[in-house]
This record gives sequence, structure tokens and C-alpha cells, in this order.
Amino acid sequence: MRQEPARLTRHLRVHQDRGHTVLEFRGDIDIAAAAEIVPHLDAVTTAPHTRVVIDLTLVTFFDCSGLRLLYRARRRVLDGQGELRLVCTHPLTLRMLRVTGLSRLLPPRPTLDAALERPEATSGPV
Repeated sequence: MRQEPARLTRHLRVHQDRGHTVLEFRGDIDIAAAAEIVPHLDAVTTAPHTRVVIDLTLVTFFDCSGLRLLYRARRRVLDGQGELRLVCTHPLTLRMLRVTGLSRLLPPRPTLDAALERPEATSGPV
């Protein structure tokens, strides 16, 4: 069941959908946004066996600070033997994910529905 997203910061909304915690990043994800997001990301990724989706659909700018958030989330979720899935459609962000190799570790899906329905979208150790 989907809940209405809770706005935690200007750049982050969080809601539950089909047993996953969805972190909806919004706007420009830069160093200032990352500083706002980190405490919430850490709170969500603390519990063991957590199931998280990071949705970048509403992101308009994404720099290396955003990449650090994704790597941080991935490490924390995998340390707790959980699942992390990613939604991303922006061509420049997809390019950054490919160039850095993160797209191999965390395959992006085009929609939230696709991320939640496809088990192969799960990030795992490589």
C-alpha cells in the first residue's frame, strides 16, 4: 500500500510502497542537498534487512555529492543484508552512473513500478 510522501527536506520525501521505503530525491542534488539528506538516508538504512528504493525521477541536477549518497546507501543496505533499488531516467545522471560503474552495481530502472516489481533490480555485492 502506498502512503503519501512525507516531506523531510526540500530535497527529500519518504514514503512506503509495497514493503519498501522509497527515498524520493528532488531538485538539485549537490553538496548542500546531500548534507540535508544524509541523516534521513542513514536513519532509513540502519535496520537489518531493509528494503529501499532511491527514486531520482524528480532530480534536475546530480553531481558527485549525489553519487556519494548512492554509494553510502548501497554500502549501508548491503551491510545489513538488505535490498537497494534505483529509479533514474535523466540522461546525464544515467551517464554518470555508467561512467563511474555504479550502474553495474545498482541497475537503474525507468519507473518506481519497474523497480518494485523486478527482483533483478536489487543491488548486491560485486
